[in-house]
Amino acid sequence: MPKDFKKLILPNGLRILLVPQRSSLAASVLILVQAGSEYETKRVNGLSHFLEHMMFKGTENRPRVGQIAEELASLGAQSNAFTTQEYTGYWAKAQAKKLPDILEIVSDLYLNPVFNPEEIEKERGVIIEELNMYEDTPARKVHDLFFSLVYGDQPAGWDVGGEKGIIKKLGKGDFTAYREERYVAPGTVVVVAGRFDEQKILKSIKKDFGLLKRKPAPKKMATKERQAKPQLLISPKGSLQSHIVLGFRAFNLFDRRRYAIQVLADILGGGMSSRLFKKVREELGAAYYIGSDAELFLDHGFFAVAAGIDHAKTETVIKAILGECRRAADEPIDAKEFQRSKDHMVGHMILGLETSDELAGFYGAQEILTKKIVSPEEVIKRIKAVTQQEVRAVARDIFRNQGLNMAVIGPYDGKRGFEKILRL
Repeated sequence: MPKDFKKLILPNGLRILLVPQRSSLAASVLILVQAGSEYETKRVNGLSHFLEHMMFKGTENRPRVGQIAEELASLGAQSNAFTTQEYTGYWAKAQAKKLPDILEIVSDLYLNPVFNPEEIEKERGVIIEELNMYEDTPARKVHDLFFSLVYGDQPAGWDVGGEKGIIKKLGKGDFTAYREERYVAPGTVVVVAGRFDEQKILKSIKKDFGLLKRKPAPKKMATKERQAKPQLLISPKGSLQSHIVLGFRAFNLFDRRRYAIQVLADILGGGMSSRLFKKVREELGAAYYIGSDAELFLDHGFFAVAAGIDHAKTETVIKAILGECRRAADEPIDAKEFQRSKDHMVGHMILGLETSDELAGFYGAQEILTKKIVSPEEVIKRIKAVTQQEVRAVARDIFRNQGLNMAVIGPYDGKRGFEKILRL
């Protein structure tokens, strides 16, 4: 892991992060922007993701469709883009000596896209097929249903990919207006990680991004939360498994308890030695996958367990999950189990930061969301400092009926008694 990093802010407000990894043979560039589904209105839900696709369909300097992908492939680069609720990212990774080339290409697609109406029509079909793919992938789709259940008809509850009816109506004017509003210098972070010549890379970034507009990036709509009792959403589907996400409202990523809830998630569902894995997969033989995680955002968050379950054992598994949640709140955590979970988290994080693209994501995500960086060494220190009492206190705070939600995909034509067992 790097011992240092450098943050610079250009006069137009653009933020630059340089994360050296001198032992690496590769380097990565990642450009992040404050644009995601939580920044959209209902009329254009899905536009952030659709725009991400269109950025690869040609630029003023590379007008031919496919040219960007061809040039990156010729450099032996890996590249992609992604859209989340709170930001969009564009990245490429290659041999360290190829970094200037991939930086120029990714900068070009970010700064100079052209939205050819013919290509918009073609990509519209691609987006709809992507949505269809998720519909046919219940292990993925059930997470979208969970967001919808917890947050309802507001940006935090909308699908990142959007709705098909909305996607069919979006036009060139929507893309240009949204990009003009969102893709501004103060809302953009450029991250370079790996092995690189700092002076050359800085010169290139300043030249390419120095003219990007300086104007405030609009803020997203505040998320509203209101719940008095457990909530249930069932989506009937003739699947071979029942897929569930069962979770509880929690808190945002600025909360001091963020490390404690991550340790709690690891104890309950963080791998093959976790409580839920042992209980549901090893003892009950009821699931292939089961795990838990804490998803914390700018102004909301939740703790959730996801599993794919034998239909005949769904109620048994739901009761087992709720039972483990109660146990985490009611009983002291065994010291060896507690230390094992923290060691698992630290080891997993260290291994995950071995590559330049993961390093770029680690630093970039923090900067785009909070404008503050906590180094890997400091994260490890904070994880190690979490106490058993803090983890148990978080469990008592969040594991409540008033914040309990469950989304289910399976062959069910009604509530099937789930409402009766969905309570602590």
